[in-house]
Amino acid sequence: MDTLHFSQHARPLPEGFVAALQEHFADRCSVAESVRAHHGRDESPYSPMLPDVVVYALTIDEVVWVARYCHAHHVALIPYGAGSSLEGHLLAVQGGISLDLSGMNRILNVHAEDFTATVQAGVTRKQLNESLRDTGLFFPIDPGADASLGGMAATRASGTNAVRYGTMRENVMSLKVVTADGRVIETANRARKSSSGYDLTHLFVGSEGTLGIIVEVTVRLYPQPEAVSAAICNFSDLDSAVKSVIEIIQMGIPVARVEFMDTGAVRATNQYSHLTLRESPLLLFEFHGSPASVREQAESVQGITRDHGGQDFQWAEHPEDRNRLWTARHNAYFAGLQLRPGCRSSTTDVCVPISRLAECVGDTAAELDQASFPYTIVGHVGDGNFHVLMLLDPDNPAEWTESEQLNQRLVERAIAMQGTCTGEHGVGLHKQAFMRAEHGQDGLDVMAAIKAALDPHDILNPGKMLPPPASAA
Repeated sequence: MDTLHFSQHARPLPEGFVAALQEHFADRCSVAESVRAHHGRDESPYSPMLPDVVVYALTIDEVVWVARYCHAHHVALIPYGAGSSLEGHLLAVQGGISLDLSGMNRILNVHAEDFTATVQAGVTRKQLNESLRDTGLFFPIDPGADASLGGMAATRASGTNAVRYGTMRENVMSLKVVTADGRVIETANRARKSSSGYDLTHLFVGSEGTLGIIVEVTVRLYPQPEAVSAAICNFSDLDSAVKSVIEIIQMGIPVARVEFMDTGAVRATNQYSHLTLRESPLLLFEFHGSPASVREQAESVQGITRDHGGQDFQWAEHPEDRNRLWTARHNAYFAGLQLRPGCRSSTTDVCVPISRLAECVGDTAAELDQASFPYTIVGHVGDGNFHVLMLLDPDNPAEWTESEQLNQRLVERAIAMQGTCTGEHGVGLHKQAFMRAEHGQDGLDVMAAIKAALDPHDILNPGKMLPPPASAA
């Protein structure tokens, strides 16, 4: 046993189905096991589930052709971006086609005067920001992986900047989407606001490929701040660090980033990224604005952290030092894996109201301290979101069972605090079991009705997001 197992029930493909794909796409259609294996595994704790065939699309017309073909033959169709999912979004639980959109990677328009950019779904966040380097603008949403913008929209991603700039929900202005039956719709225009019609944009943002295939994304851009400053503050215990964040947010101080790392995460980061951070719970801050406002923010935050026993700030004032620090934070997942060589990870996240954050993190850490395996906790704690990385022996089924029990208690704790089962990872397979507790049966019925209306043959990423009906569970 090397991961959690989920039953794969592949639908049989119609006779001649793959041959027709190969005729249409030639060498951009593959049934090679290595290619299918690459598209049938992500960073989730699940065993691989391979698609029957992988198709690489380069144009919207090609996506339309595949959607119509799968719709006509009732074949499963899974959009694929960068493959960085943590919750099993990409796994082919019913076989079918993995539609790789990574080749649709052109930046179509940058409207600097309107602070917007329109990109194809395969453009990654780093690629977009590199292209914006000389415009004085940037795109702030930064999940740890160099994810595609289409995938980020589909999973409603966020990251370290969310406390100030929001998530993909706030920063996607419009989408171009191919529906299950091959229609192409634009969900909105580039106007900053609209009262026209249903909000189709935000119906597809976070839909995890189950309602349509996102092929273009129009996002908000922001001016590069005049001044940027980053600092680290260490604490003797976890509770003091988290309570500092709560007070900072409640005081309305507009920090751009505030990240938490527990002692294990700091130790892993030092080893992986060759840093020399003090190995105790810490907060990592970044301040944006004018030089005067940055100074004022930093002074206010430092006063609050001192009141909670925080040590004096260690500053990262040069851009290269800040970049190294934030790159190390983004690599915390891979750093954690090095704490237990040969391990596999089960990673989970929740988000709670900021007033309940210290309690939720503290109770979670107390439980994890009794676990039979090592763990780390990191978090975008400025918006109540934190992540747990459980490092498991791939040959020890008892550890996997224990980790799932801990995950269940963590999620139930968050929901009881009027939080959510996932702040940014998404539902995929791993969080389906908690959807009923969070949304209620009536809420799930409405979601299922929307799914049935837009995808009557259930071909788009089937088996994801919504749990099976209660009678079948």
